[in-house]
This record gives sequence, C-alpha cells and structure tokens, in this order.
Amino acid sequence: MAEKQTARIPDPIELAAAVRGGDRRALARAITLAESSRGDHRELAEAVLGALLPVRLPSLRIGISGVPGVGKSTFIETLGRTIVAAGHRLAVLAVDPSSRRSGGSILGDKTRMADLAREPAAFIRPTPTGGLLGGVARRTRDAVMLCEAAGFEIVIVETVGTGQSETAVADLVDMVVLLLLPGGGDELQGLKKGILEIADLILVNKADGDLAAAAERAVGEYGGALHLLRAASPHWTPEIMAVSAFEGRNVALAWDAVGRFRAAMEATGALAARRAAQARVALWSELGEGLLAQLRQSPLVRDRLAEIEAEVVAGRAAASVAARRLLAAFLGPAAAGQTDA
Repeated sequence: MAEKQTARIPDPIELAAAVRGGDRRALARAITLAESSRGDHRELAEAVLGALLPVRLPSLRIGISGVPGVGKSTFIETLGRTIVAAGHRLAVLAVDPSSRRSGGSILGDKTRMADLAREPAAFIRPTPTGGLLGGVARRTRDAVMLCEAAGFEIVIVETVGTGQSETAVADLVDMVVLLLLPGGGDELQGLKKGILEIADLILVNKADGDLAAAAERAVGEYGGALHLLRAASPHWTPEIMAVSAFEGRNVALAWDAVGRFRAAMEATGALAARRAAQARVALWSELGEGLLAQLRQSPLVRDRLAEIEAEVVAGRAAASVAARRLLAAFLGPAAAGQTDA
C-alpha cells in the first residue's frame, strides 16, 4: 500500500521569489498562509513577507464600502475593466462573511465578477472575515502587501457589507469609496456620520432606469450633508456623483476622481503620512491581539479564568478589578500595575 502523500512545505525564499515574479498560484498560496491560524503557516507567511518587503512598487489601495444590495461587486467589475483597460494591473480582495462551519468564505465574489476574473491583468481573491467586525479580515493588510509585491499596483478591498461598522477599512487603504443607494431624505437620517466621515469619494449607484432621477436627487441631498461633516483629509474635499455600474454610466468619471485624489494626496505628502499612521495602528493592533492570545493560552490565567469570570457575571467583582487580577497572574503584580498595599 502506497504511503500517504504529504503536502510539500514551501521554502519561503522560493515562494517569495515566485510571488515577486507574478506567479498567481504562488500569490494565492502566500495569502492562504497569511490567513491561516496555524502557527507554522504564520511563521512561513512572515518569512515570505520579510523576504518581499519593502515593496518598491508605486501603488494605490482603494476600499469599496456600502450596505448589502448597493451593487459593490457589479461596480468593482465595471470599474476593474476600466482600470485594466488603462494599462494597470489590478488585485481585488473581496472580504466575505465567514461560514460558521468551515470558517471559509460564503459568497465567493470571484464567481460574481466572472468577466473581470478572465482578465490577465486582474487577480480576484475572496477572503473570509473570520468572524471579525469592521467589514475586513485580520490579515487583509498582509494580503494587500503580497498583491503589491506580485506587481499589482492597484489593490481594491471590498468590505463585507455589514453597515455602519465598516470604518475599519480606513486603516487599510489610501482611499475609501462609499457606495450609496438612490433615496436620500429618510435614508440620510439613518446614516451615521462615521461611515461618511471616512469616505473620500461617494457614489450613488443604480442611477439608471426608474431610479435615475432619484439618484440625482440623492446626490444633492447627500452633498448637502457632507458640508456638515469634517473631511477625512484637509488636502481633499470628498466628491459625490451618481453612477450606474450596470450601464457603466459615470464609472470612468469616478476613476478620474480617484486620479485627482491620488495626485492631491501625493503632492502634499498626505498619502505617505496616512500609510505611516496605518502602519503604526497595525503594529499596536497586532501587539494587542497577540498578547490577548498569549493571555488566554497561559495556564496561570486559564486556571483562574472561569472563577474570576463567574464573579464578574454575578456582580461580586468589578470587571476592571478582575482584569487586573488576571493580568497580575499573567505578568506578575509589578507588571500589572499592582502594589503590595
């Protein structure tokens, strides 16, 4: 009986070289390693990233956000064809809801962007959120850098479409494009300003057929609301326009607006400053998540966690006090800020 074949463990230097050479399979494998929760996979992914960084390619990262049903996938496919036709290489990271059973991506946006997926200069990758809030996945930033290392100078991150919690995408991309439905009026009252404040370009989609007039009215109403909000950058005033991803109406104009944004932000150094701030946020986020994982796995904490948690739930201990006790068990009294008093 033949022995069971085991998957070959990739050499990180070879995998990095293949990614840099534009090998799509290598890129997909590197992203899979980066997204994995296995420790050995994470070590491999980190070695690959270490071999690829810093990426010298001038790139632009665009976040596409909006509520479910607004037409994000259709818009990205139409915009993507415009981007590819302009001579750019485009990567799309479509963040999908996670399956509770498998943990994998449920929707699979690659199947909804069939035309764009056939473009040689386009790469589409659905990625599960892993249950995280904020509309993006934990390793989306790593995936973006891997795509850039593979030569894709335009990277689009499509958020999961969960509503007003999707502001996390602003910590990953250079520009946030917010898609809205025709309507305005009552719909404006339901929009929290957080999602509008991070938007650099606002597009009222589905401006076709019977909704065309409503979309134009919505542009005026949303535009009026924008004047009451603080822009995400002092170097750029957010633009708003009606588009039809289905008909392709004004999609080229939206791409022109992206170009104006990039030129304005690069000329003032604001783009580089935004990326630097995002890198700092990412570092502290990784530190926090890593320390929390270590704390949960510590036998010193695990042995006391159930008891202390029960005290908090029952109201016998304040959460702040209980947390300090667990930190003291993990780090020691001095490191946790406790004294002998």
